[in-house]
Amino acid sequence: MKSTATAVVTPICIVAGSYGATADAQGWNDRRTLDLVERATERRAQQLADTTLRDYTSEAHGYLTFLAQIGEGFTEPPRIVKADELALEIFWRAPNLSRQRIVGRRDTLLLPTDINYHRDHLGIVQNNFPAIIRLGDGDEVGDVPHPLSNTGLQTYDFSIRDSLSIRLPDRTIDVYEVRVRPRNDREPRIIGAVYIDKGSGEVVRMAFSFTRSALLDQQLDDVFIVLENALVSGRFWLPRRQEVEIRRTGSWLDYPVRGIIRGRWEICCYKTNTGLDPRFFAGPEIVQLPPRLLERYKWKGGILDSLPPDVRTITDEDVARVQAEARELVRAQALETRTGTSLSARRISDFVRVNRVEGFAFGGGLVHRFGSGLSFAARARYGIEDAEAKGRVQFSARRANGLGVHVFAERYYRDAGDVMETSLVRNSIAAQEFGSDYTDPYDVRLAGIAVEFGAKLGVHARLESTLESQGRLSVNAVPHSGRYEPTIAAWPIRVRRVSLTLDRPTALAVLGTEMRFTGEISAALFKGRDTIIAGNRPYLGRAFLSARVERPVGPNRIVLESAFGAVTAEPGVPPQELVFFGGPTSGPGYPYHLFAGSVGASQRLEGRIPIEFPAVSLGRYGKTPRSATLAPFMHAVYAGGASSHPHARGVYPSAGAGLLLFFDLIRLDVARGLRRGRWSLSIDIERQFWGIL
Repeated sequence: MKSTATAVVTPICIVAGSYGATADAQGWNDRRTLDLVERATERRAQQLADTTLRDYTSEAHGYLTFLAQIGEGFTEPPRIVKADELALEIFWRAPNLSRQRIVGRRDTLLLPTDINYHRDHLGIVQNNFPAIIRLGDGDEVGDVPHPLSNTGLQTYDFSIRDSLSIRLPDRTIDVYEVRVRPRNDREPRIIGAVYIDKGSGEVVRMAFSFTRSALLDQQLDDVFIVLENALVSGRFWLPRRQEVEIRRTGSWLDYPVRGIIRGRWEICCYKTNTGLDPRFFAGPEIVQLPPRLLERYKWKGGILDSLPPDVRTITDEDVARVQAEARELVRAQALETRTGTSLSARRISDFVRVNRVEGFAFGGGLVHRFGSGLSFAARARYGIEDAEAKGRVQFSARRANGLGVHVFAERYYRDAGDVMETSLVRNSIAAQEFGSDYTDPYDVRLAGIAVEFGAKLGVHARLESTLESQGRLSVNAVPHSGRYEPTIAAWPIRVRRVSLTLDRPTALAVLGTEMRFTGEISAALFKGRDTIIAGNRPYLGRAFLSARVERPVGPNRIVLESAFGAVTAEPGVPPQELVFFGGPTSGPGYPYHLFAGSVGASQRLEGRIPIEFPAVSLGRYGKTPRSATLAPFMHAVYAGGASSHPHARGVYPSAGAGLLLFFDLIRLDVARGLRRGRWSLSIDIERQFWGIL
């Protein structure tokens, strides 16, 4: 007669450093630590022959989310591209038979993609991995020794750091956090921590990353794993919660776009010793029911409604802790990305662009990583019409804590103004075809040094000192139709400048809002006999701040965008240093850079309202959603102080509406300036993608 028991599960959530009882940090490989690790290794081996737990079944519910993260430094939260929700039935039988059956699966597409996951991403990890750890069906991580294996005892160092006492009705369980690091961090190994029940030697939790050499796929940046177990039937530590995060970028092109796969699983409803037949486990470990049966699974709510609320954060809290601990345990180069030379571009327009000064301009770049955080980068561009070469060379040194030092020299065409009015791709098309160039370039040649600081309190800081030479440029190109406006009348000056830039990426703030801000404060001294400015120690001080605040209201969103700038100089402000507003972004319904003064501000209040819209098939990339986003807005611009346009001072309001189409990637705006303004029409890529265009 078969014995069937419904397991009693005691979930235990362990977070390093938050325990009531904290053990003194032990030295590496001391006798106390090694005794615990050896007992845990022996216990893992005994589990294969343990007759008390003959088999079990359970259920797992999880999400596989594919996200894209873009922008220099990947500071902004990633955007969901595709989300899959899965329901699994889990079967296990001693000594090491495992079967997982997908009984429910649904997905939603938020951006076009044809991604396919490795099969082992669709299931959970059983038994805290075997003696050899593999991921991605052996294509991503392969042949890494488990620290609690006979090989692992010889290839890792161990140290007890923290302890936790868990009080149950019938006993107290002592759990130790054991840090793990490889003895040779250039070999395929893990780095992280294993949490061990002192009494039984069972693994309660694992949290770890991998050395660079363990990552078989050269496009991988990082892989992080968190496995958490629960006490079942008062005796067996079995899977309860699992997380995996895989970050991937291109190997041949250094470009600020990264793909992230996040898997999150909750396991429950254990039944032990149900008498599973060994023949049931024949065939692949992870199987899926036919599509017609998957569709019958009873889901609750919509897939996006039930996604974990922090799925768009830069990284999950547990995963972030794993990363910090891993970098603390081994040299940074054991975890850093690949070395060698690759093509480099910060945006698509680095390869080709059009404006009224250069005409067609072609360029590219290379970056070489030496290892140990050292790199050298060079980029160049050549304009057909101005017959001038522009470029930048930079030597960088970075540390694992985020501190970076950069020495650089550059000749480029800087754009006057602080707000991009359009994407550079859209601007190139409009400039070439219609003579509509929404840039105000002037010549800059500089050399300098910059120091970047790791994020403190969520804010990234950069301190930069440069010696600059600036000058005016001329219109050289001819558009297909229309005509170009003159370039800005930049003064020929030389300055020594020191600037501090602060950037707070988008993050949750008060009252359920999402907020980001950037700010730059700079001070400069004019110098040299070739400057047109004379006087006793002429100077310039400048500040510009911008912020974006969003708040969901049911299915809708409210968006506030604010910008403020001010400049002062003695004896006068060079035209290229004024605060500029006006154009589709900073002053819809008014001409480009109409507002230019020593003080200026821009404020937008916008709503985002989903509306029905026909879906469009994209072939293997899925189809667009049956919705679009209507975005009515009010806008106001203020210009004051000394101004190059004395008739454009005061407050200038405007009103309009936007329509976001095709996954909210394309934005169509119609606006009207309400004070001596005009109607304007703008079509562009959604603003959050401008940084890579």
